[in-house]
Parts: sequence; structure tokens; C-alpha cells
Amino acid sequence: MTGTCKIEGCTVDDTGKCAMERDPATCESRVGVGASANSFAITPKVGASEEGEEQSQNIGAPVLESTERAPAFPGSTTLGLDVVNRLMRSRYVTSIGILGESNSGKTACLVSLYLLVSNGQLTGWTFADSASLTGFEDIARAARVWNEGQPPDQITLHTEMADDRQPGLLHLRLKRKSDGQRVDITLPDLPGEWTEALIKSSRSDRLEFMRSAETMWLVVDGKVLRELTTRQGAITRLGELLGRLEEMTKECPPKVIVVVTYRDKGALEQSIRDRLEAEIGKRALPVEIVEVAPVADDEKVCNSGFGIEALLDASVGAAPKAAEFWPSTTPMAGSRAYLGYRRDR
Repeated sequence: MTGTCKIEGCTVDDTGKCAMERDPATCESRVGVGASANSFAITPKVGASEEGEEQSQNIGAPVLESTERAPAFPGSTTLGLDVVNRLMRSRYVTSIGILGESNSGKTACLVSLYLLVSNGQLTGWTFADSASLTGFEDIARAARVWNEGQPPDQITLHTEMADDRQPGLLHLRLKRKSDGQRVDITLPDLPGEWTEALIKSSRSDRLEFMRSAETMWLVVDGKVLRELTTRQGAITRLGELLGRLEEMTKECPPKVIVVVTYRDKGALEQSIRDRLEAEIGKRALPVEIVEVAPVADDEKVCNSGFGIEALLDASVGAAPKAAEFWPSTTPMAGSRAYLGYRRDR
């Protein structure tokens, strides 16, 4: 029995409504209904109507609130410096810095590297792991969009930072086929305005994290180098960038690779390469020039992704040649070799 009603679970005392849809004053299931039933009246408790309305509004709502659960897979967008620092404390990580003016092809190089690895087309390397797959997917999204079978006008979008002072870092763990060595690398995806500010006003506060980079990519627009009217300006700005970088990393200078994009427009003429090397020779930093074509418009000249493997090998170092386990030597007469000791006695 529940309250004044014999029917178990009836809420007539709280809501004033009969569970059998009868008149509460004359329902025979209620205790005390008899001769004085006509004089019986339900006196609802104070606030009962409000409680009834609130309960009617909650009909169909979850009985229990869902617990807070961590996602099955952690978020893997671009990484912050704190995440990368924790990663570096667990294992050795090669840090690669990337600088270059706007529209020079920095993000295109990252997209090309990711697409080659994800499709198993990076000769000499296979994918092992990544803590920033979503970050790579974000920057590679435009490369997956086609207009009626034709590639888009612009493969990668202009990089914009949510925080003007915090870089976004990407992580890849690759396995080298030649020796099975696993290599962890981190690469930043930075807007070209940061490099331009470094060249013009020597603003390097946002680039402090690059002081620990082992290798630095200086990406140069290959089309600008090939144009006679813009060539000298590009070479001069590259020299200024090298000077800023040399001052910024004088305590621990990195290996510098000048990455010239748009290799699909043809190889650099020797005269242009000589002028680049002459400008580079004014600095003390060791510099290597690598030509790449992240996305090739004319695949008759070269395929998309040309030079990315060479760029990766130059950044992390090629696999060392395996030493001969037991070299064969011919004993010489009169030598004090152990195998010939007292053999003639």
C-alpha cells in the first residue's frame, strides 16, 4: 500500500491523480472511502502543483547522468610545446625547424611528406606512429578535394595560428627500411609572417623553440628564383634570413637545408645555383640545397613528392653502412699476429 491508496505505486497523495484514472474522492481502492467519502477532499501539499509540473516535464529524460569518460583515442591535432617536451623525455626526438616566406611551399612540403607516408610511397621509409594525425589531416584536407576530376587551384591553405605566440607542432615516427631504425621527428607548421617578421625586424621571441632544432629547413619559392625580376630580392632575403638564424642559434648551430620548391618547373640553372651558393658562403652555417616538388603540375618533368625522401635523409641522416662482422685479413710474414704466434716452433 502506498499512502492512502491500496494500489502499490499510486502517487495520488503527491499528485492528486488516481493511478486507475478514477475520481480520487470516490475510488474504492483508497483507505477511508465509505460513508464519509463525499465529504473527503484531498488537500494537496504546498507546492505540489509545481512539483507535478516539474515531474511531467522530466518524463522521458535520462534517469542517471552519463559519467565523464576519456575518449578512446586522445586528441591528436597539432601539439603544444609541453606535449613535445614530454615526448622528448621518453625517447630521442629529432627536432626540425621550418622557416620561409608566405606562399613559399612550407605547408605543401608537410602535406606531401604525410601523403607519401600514408600511401606507402616514401621510398626507404614506412609509417610507425604519429601523435598528430588529425593535425596532418587538417592541413591535407584541401589536397583530397577535387573539382570534377581536376586538382584545386590551391592545394594547401594559408596557415593561421589560433595563438599568435604558440607554435603548432606535428609528429611522425618513421621506420627506415635499410636498417630497421625508428626515427621520431617533429615539424612546425608556421605562417610565413613569422619568417618575414624575423627578416625585417629580427623578431625571434616566437621562434625560441627552434634554438634546439637539429636541422632547419629554409623554404624558398622556386618560381621567384626563376623569375629574373624577383630573383635578386629572393636571394638577398635568404641571406638576411641566414644571418638572423646564425645570430639566433650561435650557441648550438643547426644543419641548414635550403629547400627550393617547384622542381616540376625544371631544375635550377647553374648560374642561379652559383648565386645562391655565393650568398650562402657569406655565412658560417653549413648549408645544403635540395630541390623538391611537393605537388607537380607537370608530371612529365617529375612526379609529385619529388625530393621529399632526399630532404628527409638529409635531415635525419642516412643509414650508416653496416660494418663487416669478421673481416678477412691475409697474415704477413714476420708480423706479430696471434694466429701465427709460435706456429713455426
